[in-house]
Amino acid sequence: MVLTDILFPLAIVAVIILSKAIKIVNEYERVVIFRLGRLSGVKGPGLFLIIPIIDTVVKIDLRVVAIDVPKQAVITKDNVTVAVDAVVYYQVIDPTKAVNEVENFKYATAMLSQTTLRDVIGQLELDDVLSNREDVNRNIQEQLDISTDPWGIKVTGVTLRDVSIDDTMLRAIAKQAEAEREKRSRIILADGEFIAATKMKDAARLYEEVPVSIKLRELQTYAEIAREKNMIVVANSTDVAEVAAFSKAFTKKE
Repeated sequence: MVLTDILFPLAIVAVIILSKAIKIVNEYERVVIFRLGRLSGVKGPGLFLIIPIIDTVVKIDLRVVAIDVPKQAVITKDNVTVAVDAVVYYQVIDPTKAVNEVENFKYATAMLSQTTLRDVIGQLELDDVLSNREDVNRNIQEQLDISTDPWGIKVTGVTLRDVSIDDTMLRAIAKQAEAEREKRSRIILADGEFIAATKMKDAARLYEEVPVSIKLRELQTYAEIAREKNMIVVANSTDVAEVAAFSKAFTKKE
């Protein structure tokens, strides 16, 4: 009876210790173990044992995490105030560094994302931010990845979600776009006038070499005008005779 009274509490203690010693982690998790305050190693996935009381563990999730970076008011290089928010994707690739090199890697990565976003946007002009988002995303990602590498964190992607501008600036951008379209229109018209003037100059040289050809052109113009039934065309008979004679002579010559 006395032996039973002793073994039963010992069995209970053994079960409690064993339950504390057995650890199970999922495939996407790792556990950093500290033994008496010193780094012992990384365990997982699956089943493993620790020494209760002596060992302490920190569980790390290795899956990709998305950070919602709240809107940041940023002044661009050309002194335009914009509100920018983004999404940052990162993954822990070294659990030991993530635990030992930074106090709270999640909070640190989130704060670093905000400051890096402001720094990168502040070095660009508004047109670059609006038209080259892929380059901006890549630049932010590269800078974040360099900064988080000592923490054992890999930044896998950055996406600018929205770039907001106040109404005054929107109206200014609309006016700028309208002015740009007007400029292109004027350039196209000027190019057309230049080509037309060049062709007219060439035609004038041909008319100068064969003066009677201008008479033929004049008669052709009369014929085109005469197609309008409500118009009367009056031609100089002498000019018509000269043109007819020239055309007849030219035909015989051929």
